[in-house]
Amino acid sequence: MLLCLDVGNTHIVGGLFGGDKLLFRFRYATNQIGTADQFGIFLRGILGTNNIAYEKIAVVALSSVVPGCNYTIRHAISQYFPAAEYFILQAGVKTGINIKYKNPGEVGADLIAGAIGGVEAFPDKNLVIIDLGTATTLAAVSRKRDFLGGVIMPGMRLAMESLKSNTAKLMEVDIEVPETYLGQSTRECIQRGLYFGHLGAMREIIAGYRKELFAGEDVTVVGTGGFSQLFRDEKVFDIILPDLVLQGVRLAYVNSKAAQARQQA
Repeated sequence: MLLCLDVGNTHIVGGLFGGDKLLFRFRYATNQIGTADQFGIFLRGILGTNNIAYEKIAVVALSSVVPGCNYTIRHAISQYFPAAEYFILQAGVKTGINIKYKNPGEVGADLIAGAIGGVEAFPDKNLVIIDLGTATTLAAVSRKRDFLGGVIMPGMRLAMESLKSNTAKLMEVDIEVPETYLGQSTRECIQRGLYFGHLGAMREIIAGYRKELFAGEDVTVVGTGGFSQLFRDEKVFDIILPDLVLQGVRLAYVNSKAAQARQQA
């Protein structure tokens, strides 16, 4: 079995795969990771809760945008899953994606994982992959598997926390789908600004990509990440794939092993 971990700034999202089937997924607050012992015990516990013996884990594959957590997680895996192979998605790993960034090493592992998952789900398609998490990212991937670049902007919760932290009278609000465009209280105004501001930005950037990058060609827009479900009815996404990044981490490992086997043949 393959245990995949997507380490984000707010949550560590995990998923256990049997072959290409996702058996279950879980979340863990990144700022609560604690020591290697604490995290290792948590992982064994979540497996046990799902009736999976930890000895069955053959591989732990990691995508991380929080370098400060990587050592703790690696140490936890070595201590609590001593028989498991450890894999981290990073620069130099053979993934089947061509990175067309000015500095390829700058591309976040989560963006690469999303691209890998996207091209597997939609081969030979031009893609815009939108991941709504702590940050909101909009990545453009060509039908030739070229990662062309993207946009990074503050996610909805981060934007809300910025308003709360940097103003005297604005407060934390629930992030939800508004019923109207017009807010008639401070709380409603913030909610509408977060939601419709994000919606408008996504529509504008998608339109720009269609014009600049994919003129005259079809584009499939894929949504993922914790806040993607809020926009399900807005027709901004062609499809929402909540587990896209986890699938990408799994495929990164599979593709890397296949590339190694070809080199050795």
